[in-house]
This record gives sequence, C-alpha cells and structure tokens, in this order.
Amino acid sequence: MRRALELAGKAAGRTSPNPMVGAVIVKNGRVIAEGYHKKAGRPHGEIEALRKAGKRARGAQMFVNLEPCCHQGRTPPCTDAMIESGLKEVYVGMRDPNPRVAGKGIRRLKQAGITVHNGVLTPQCRRLNEAFAKYIQTGIPWVILKSALSLDGKIATATGQSQWITGPEARERVHRLRDRVDAILVGPGTVLKDNPRLTTRLKKGKGRNPARVILDGRGEIPLNARVFQRATREKVVYVTSPRASAVRLNRLRKTGVDVKILPDQNGHISLKKLIKILGRMGVTSLLIEAGSGLNASALKAGIVDKIVLFLAPLIIGGRTAPGVVGGAGIHNLKQALNLKNLTVTPVGADWMVEGYL
Repeated sequence: MRRALELAGKAAGRTSPNPMVGAVIVKNGRVIAEGYHKKAGRPHGEIEALRKAGKRARGAQMFVNLEPCCHQGRTPPCTDAMIESGLKEVYVGMRDPNPRVAGKGIRRLKQAGITVHNGVLTPQCRRLNEAFAKYIQTGIPWVILKSALSLDGKIATATGQSQWITGPEARERVHRLRDRVDAILVGPGTVLKDNPRLTTRLKKGKGRNPARVILDGRGEIPLNARVFQRATREKVVYVTSPRASAVRLNRLRKTGVDVKILPDQNGHISLKKLIKILGRMGVTSLLIEAGSGLNASALKAGIVDKIVLFLAPLIIGGRTAPGVVGGAGIHNLKQALNLKNLTVTPVGADWMVEGYL
C-alpha cells in the first residue's frame, strides 16, 4: 500500500478534479505490475496496472489506495475490468468519498466473489487525497494558507522588506506547493509590494502554473502587473467589486483575464462567496499566498482547511513590522484557533510547520 501511495503521488497536481490513485498487483509474493492515474481523462491506476499484468492478473492480489470506481465517467468503471481480469483479492486504502461510489465499488467486487480488505493505511490515504475528498462532497475547494515568517512571527520588516526571510530550500517547497494546487489567491497588498509572477519555478522547468486569482476590490493593482501577464495562455481570475471602472475591466478582459464582480460588504468582498464560485469553475484546491490582512479575512471567514508556515531562524522585531495574521485579533485566548495533527519538518535552515483547522 505504501508503494501504491508513492505511485499515486507522482501525479500530484495533474489529476484534478480526479483523485490520485496508484495500484500494485502482487502474485505469489512478487510485484508483477504497477500503475497510477497520470491525468484526468487518462486510464485510472487500476487499469494501468491490469494492462501491464495481462493474463498474469488472474488469481493475483491488487493493492489500491482508493476504492475502485464503479460508474461510467470519462473512463469506464474500474470494477468491471478488475472482475474480468480474475483478481483473487483486493486491498483498499480508503472508501471513495464520492457519493457516486461511496462503498458501491467494494460491494460490486465482493458480489463478484473477490475478497476485499478495506482500511489499509487509511490516514495516509486520506491525507493524499484530502483536497479531492472535500471538493467531491461539498463542491468547495480545499484551502491552504501559506506564509513565511521569522521566529518572532514577522512576515516583513517595518519598511516592508520580505525577500527573502526563508532560504532557497523553503522557497523550492513553496513552488512544489504551487505545482500541486489548482489556483493561488493573493490580495492587492502582495501584488503592489512584490509584483509577483505567481508561477511555478522548479528545476528543469517541470513546474505547472496554477490559475491566479487576484482579489482587488478597490481597483488598486496596475494593469501592467506581472500577475496579468500570459492571461491568454494561463487562467487569471480578477475579482473586484461593482466600484471598479468599466474601462479597467474591459482592458483586462481584452487581455484574456476572467473578471468576476462580487458584492462589496462593508468594504470587503465575501471570501465564502468567492470560493463557491471557484468551486463551480472546477478549482479543487486553493493556495492563499497573501499578507496579514487577507490572511486574517480568510481565517475569520472560516474558509481555511490547512496552514503551512515556513519558520526562519531570524528575529526581525519592530512594533509596526507585520505579523502573519492582521486584523483586530482576538480578545480572549479561548478564541484562538487551534491547529491539529501538527507536523514539523526541517527544510534547509528553516522549519516547515503544517497543521489543520
């Protein structure tokens, strides 16, 4: 099952809106075939493995991290092919959260006389497909809030300098995060201060650029900002309020930018409404790379599922130096947000802290 997970993870960021699935076929204690789902629309992991195994699959065991599908989608049901292949046993990591499957695939295999063992390395399997699980059940993207900060919690100096708080290894991890998500969300402050490209820059140019979602309720971002470049080739979504000028919006549309106008509530665009729109657009995972203001708004709106912090061994100090989360803050410690299932990983000279809300 660990090998199935390893195979599935090779397609991270490539299978959306489908899950990542790896399959390993074993016979007489030896691996005879492997496969994984490489891209949405391509054969699923089970089919890839079965094709490689051929007639040798009869009487063999299959290990797969997610319950096989039993419905017709862009590809035929995997359960039918597994039954026809003559498999003897199937080990499943977790039940498929998709309501169209949700136990039906396992039931179909059992009805065909295949012995099914469910629940192998389930926590690891759930974590691999956490974005898929949320999206398929709610239609809302899995949201990760990411930030880089000093030991004393600062994301920049009092003068606004933030490049670079963390080292090259941590920055590469950020690009790997970008490579895995469908979209990145930033606010006007980040664009005005850093003029980022928000692209994925990995070694040998292997990175995939996610869609860029630009939140700009007041129309402050200059039209020549880097985030608007290449909009004809890569998805760029500009989210603003009815206050934005028609001239600005028309100019953006002409360059290929997808403009979304949302109601302005007390000077703020509703993030809950925004992620519902993104979900309807097929965005299954969203990475927030923003400043303290948008971070505070996202946490207050309750849209964040996971937090990833890159902690650098620096002390910045300064009363006016911004922290990770701005806004009014809380008045009582009982109101503080608690992170669960915390993991801490050394990344170069820095530390990556991951936790769930």
